[in-house]
Amino acid sequence: MRILMVGAGAIGGYFGGRIIEAGQDVTFLVRPRRAAQIAADGLVIRSPRGDVTRPVQTVQAAALGGPYDAVVLSCKAFDLDDAIASFAPAVGPDTAILPLLNGMRHLDVLDTSFGAGAVLGGQCQIAATLEPDGTIRHLNDLQALSLGERGGAITPRVEALGAAFAGCGGRTSETIVQDMWEKWVFLASLACLTSLMRASVGDVVTAGGTEIAQGLFDEAAGIATAHGHAPRPAFVERMRGMLGQAGSTFTASMLRDIERGNPIEADHIVGDLIARGMTAGTRLLRIAFIHLKAYEARRARETS
Repeated sequence: MRILMVGAGAIGGYFGGRIIEAGQDVTFLVRPRRAAQIAADGLVIRSPRGDVTRPVQTVQAAALGGPYDAVVLSCKAFDLDDAIASFAPAVGPDTAILPLLNGMRHLDVLDTSFGAGAVLGGQCQIAATLEPDGTIRHLNDLQALSLGERGGAITPRVEALGAAFAGCGGRTSETIVQDMWEKWVFLASLACLTSLMRASVGDVVTAGGTEIAQGLFDEAAGIATAHGHAPRPAFVERMRGMLGQAGSTFTASMLRDIERGNPIEADHIVGDLIARGMTAGTRLLRIAFIHLKAYEARRARETS
């Protein structure tokens, strides 16, 4: 498969780099600054699972041709519109679009732009960050990615993409929409908790905040349930354990972005979840969301 990876940041750069190591044909669609970094130093990954430093193929939007067999989208939600404009020339009638964004709203946007038949479901779990010098830093040994047709069928294109990512935790899923909802529930809970408290899960537990952590999770799970995607029992048990684990240094990437003064995905991860709340209670989620929006307002004022 000819795969276009949109972006070479923490997510796209990591998974793209891993499948290149496995022999896949990958080109990274990048902006000029990132193109210059990679031209000078190669794609650099520092990871407990093995370091990578190698030259890779890059292209900038003005020179992009197509079509590609698959487009893997790993941008932040607030960059989605610009990303769509940049990779649109790579999409042909048989191109599969695999988004690895958080939440669900991006599916509506991509469906409108390219048609629902082109857009797969996808999600990944990894703790990674892009350092100023362009190094992708993998923070632990977790790497997982799942993808599938949103209707549940295992099609040839899903099998091919699943095989491409198999060496870095990739798998096909017949329940990808449920998987995405469950990840959204956990991520929103974790982002709200650690960003609101400016602390790791373990620090919140030490401070006596376990009830708040579980309350955030309950509210998010209630919204998923109201939309027909009640979290499965094994997931609930595992996530409750993670959100109540004493000594845990686990934080959301949103907190790391706040600490660095970066933009955050408040609307996409938390605001959209609240908007879908229907009859579910959202009191704690709303408090956390206001906190995140206040950060955005302050950031906009101080950087204007």
